[in-house]
Amino acid sequence: MTAAQLNDTVSHPVSGGDLWAAGVRLIFRPGEEVYAQGEDADLIYRVVKGTVRTSHLLSDGRRQIGDFYYAGDVLGLEAGSNHRFSAEALEDCEIIALRLSGSAAYSPGSLERLIWQATASELQRTQSHMLLLGQGTACEKVVRFLLDMAERFRGEIVALPMSRQDMADYLGLTIETISRMLGRLQAEGLVEFLNTRRYRIRRLAALSDMAPA
Repeated sequence: MTAAQLNDTVSHPVSGGDLWAAGVRLIFRPGEEVYAQGEDADLIYRVVKGTVRTSHLLSDGRRQIGDFYYAGDVLGLEAGSNHRFSAEALEDCEIIALRLSGSAAYSPGSLERLIWQATASELQRTQSHMLLLGQGTACEKVVRFLLDMAERFRGEIVALPMSRQDMADYLGLTIETISRMLGRLQAEGLVEFLNTRRYRIRRLAALSDMAPA
């Protein structure tokens, strides 16, 4: 969605607490693009429901996964004027789009606070991804990813919104390695996969010992 499509969305000042109320709620189906790589970055987005994946297409055709964004997360903030990554819905998503160029209509300082918070969150997200990529072995990377997902989605059954190819690209591994590591963890009784997208952790302590934080 482009900034031009939001020209009439902000017509009166809003308080900092209600800043997202000045945005537009959008619905995306699985596989639909929220914004494109190279598109003008005059909007920021907050996920209300669902999961969004960001990715960057390299010149040689390879894909680099930026991150996964869940309910409550903010994405689309850029250092430059264009998006370096594209964003796509992995499942049915509800998203709020907020126009940055409407700052004159927002209460003083509210947009700046939002941008600062989103920037700090993105920095933390980037650091966490770097630490994950720095895990010593492929197995440690996969284990840490499963533990992080279980921590985020608390409950006996963890649902993975991303595919195994997404996991591979995010962790810097091949899909064959991902499948092999998941098969190994299940064979050892550490995790149980109910299908390719749903699992439960059987032995949390033993799994945690394999990839210390």
